[in-house]
Amino acid sequence: MQHQVGGTGPCLDRRRSMVIVAALLAAITIGATACSARSVAAVAPSSTATGATAASPAAPSPPTARSGMLARSTPIRVQITSIGVDSPLMALGLQADGTLQVPTGGFPAGWYTGGPTPGQLGPAIIAGHVDMKGPGVFYKLHDVVPGDQITVTRTDGSRPVFRVTGVKQFGKNKFPTNLVYGNIDHAGLRLITCGGSFNSATGHYEDNLVVFADLLTVPQ
Repeated sequence: MQHQVGGTGPCLDRRRSMVIVAALLAAITIGATACSARSVAAVAPSSTATGATAASPAAPSPPTARSGMLARSTPIRVQITSIGVDSPLMALGLQADGTLQVPTGGFPAGWYTGGPTPGQLGPAIIAGHVDMKGPGVFYKLHDVVPGDQITVTRTDGSRPVFRVTGVKQFGKNKFPTNLVYGNIDHAGLRLITCGGSFNSATGHYEDNLVVFADLLTVPQ
């Protein structure tokens, strides 16, 4: 089973940077093996901000690193000290049908490879299950508050730190695609998981929980 962003919404969402104009103004839903063994789905980035689904996202075209931002480098670990999260990161690409791959278990979290890497210009996406036959990696994500810090370790050895600026819960039928995946003029991070009440009839959570964060420091 799967649900869509901007339609029925994402359970684990992911999305690629809007720096690459067209294909990056899109919606993403996550799913395939979902929370609490219930499926979670993801939709490929669309070509417009209206929620139309594109066949596939444009090939990554990393923006030139500016002062205060980083060049592209694969993220391998995410840490959120305030809620005890310390997880390796797996790569999440797109499946043949255009839906996003999702972690096959409650752990680890994953990052969307079609978007910017954490520290690059644009909104990097990390998704994780809230539960799956037990608590998942983002089980306590709802306890994160503005001001909390998120550290991402990358293969180039850098460990950019992001500060949480907001935590929002959105109904899947009212998912704000542009707010979550739209163009931004700085390096940002989005953590996404399921939220709200679980609908036993549909086998899905009613909402998505999204943590918004901005790059704070880039330890050398």
